[in-house]
Amino acid sequence: MCDETTDPLQLIEWGYATIPLKGQAVSGDSYIIKPFPNGILMAVVDGLGHGYEAAEASDIAIATLDTYAHEPVIPLVRRCHEVLKGTRGVVMSIASFSSLNKAMTWLGVGNIEGILLREDVNAVPSRKSLLLRGGVLGYQLPPLKESLIPVLPGDTLIFATDGIRSGFEKGIKLSDKPQQIANSIMAQFNRGTDDALVLVVRYTC
Repeated sequence: MCDETTDPLQLIEWGYATIPLKGQAVSGDSYIIKPFPNGILMAVVDGLGHGYEAAEASDIAIATLDTYAHEPVIPLVRRCHEVLKGTRGVVMSIASFSSLNKAMTWLGVGNIEGILLREDVNAVPSRKSLLLRGGVLGYQLPPLKESLIPVLPGDTLIFATDGIRSGFEKGIKLSDKPQQIANSIMAQFNRGTDDALVLVVRYTC
């Protein structure tokens, strides 16, 4: 039984898969899952381009998210924008889950695709897509608007960078574990022309 006293990390299970562009030693794609009192922050970040400069920008964003994970998503994205000035910049999709109201607030700047899958009564997943706003944190911050979605046990959140081809949600079996889903998406939809990362998070409570 989950309640307000439950460790936030017990409210989810997750898996991820990532691979740098062939020939590169590091990836500019990163993710974070960070618990805070009564919630969890989840985000995927893609440093522009690839290689060490992209990874450096991504690391700065992840460190900022880690430090200020408890903040609402709009102030948090603005904070990342400020600290990234002078770097390659990043695109980011971010979700903050509240265990108090069982809802997820999400927001996307750039082209990191986000979807929330829910299995309906016919065992066919329904889908909600994250509205992405054009821009680059560190360069051009668009008008920010968050969306709030009630979350049910079994709901599955997927973030994928642009190294993953669109349509990756087709054929997903929600009976599979998040790590299985992440591995399958990477194996089938990796473009091979950029860094790639997919993060899969399932709400268990």
